[in-house]
Amino acid sequence: MSASIDQAFIKQYQAEVQEAYQRQGSKLRPTVRSKTEVRGASTIFQKVGRGTAAAKARNGVVPVMNLDHSNVECFLQDYYAGDWVDRMDELKTNMDERQVAANAGAYALGRKTDELIIAAFDSATAEAVGTATGQTDNDGLTRAKVLLAFEMLGEADVPDDGQRYAVVGWKQWSELLQIQEFANAQYVGNDELPWKGTQAKRWLGALWVPHSGLTKNATLRYCYFYHKTAIGHAAAAEITTDVTWHGDRAAHFVNTMMSQGAVLVDGTGVVRMRAKE
Repeated sequence: MSASIDQAFIKQYQAEVQEAYQRQGSKLRPTVRSKTEVRGASTIFQKVGRGTAAAKARNGVVPVMNLDHSNVECFLQDYYAGDWVDRMDELKTNMDERQVAANAGAYALGRKTDELIIAAFDSATAEAVGTATGQTDNDGLTRAKVLLAFEMLGEADVPDDGQRYAVVGWKQWSELLQIQEFANAQYVGNDELPWKGTQAKRWLGALWVPHSGLTKNATLRYCYFYHKTAIGHAAAAEITTDVTWHGDRAAHFVNTMMSQGAVLVDGTGVVRMRAKE
């Protein structure tokens, strides 16, 4: 009887952890280029340059674009989040407590996923700030700074194909809500207003999302306007859970783990917006 109870506990716990990670574990993973089922300690993301079209003479040879092919290597790292679940607590039918523990492990690894992606963002060099543009580090996330980042992506021929995203801190989200073009339905349209149940909305052809984990350097918060293909995320092992019984502790040890990595694939597709906070 006890063995079957343990199996039911293990299967349900694993399902709860995976569900929690998929639901709220990572906010940024869906916004970047993601590769799964990687085999090995690293993987390669291909990067292709721009081609140029040319005319040809009648019956002549079709001109070759001579595309610049390069690649970026993404290294993967293993991460773990473990905790003990006492058997006596489980026998008290505290189902909510198990769910809390499952969520904690999934959220911890979800935050780690976002940390990897944010570290890749931080390696980009293009910035919407400079004395020539009038945008400095002495102000927050202004309308002019956002429009400058928007212009920089356009000038770099970054596709405006519905796969642009922007991630900002919560302070900057509050500042954006003071911009009429961002907050007013007359500018944005009813269909583009914040999604039900979460803070995310479309503006300037991009999906804008607030995030609490963006890098803060002294008084400057690093926010980003980017294209999905500019950042590569790889997973060799998705969220998995191992539950083992330890008789000496009269408890299950729950180990949640994953193997993931992230890398900047194309720096022209990411623009940093530094905002004073």
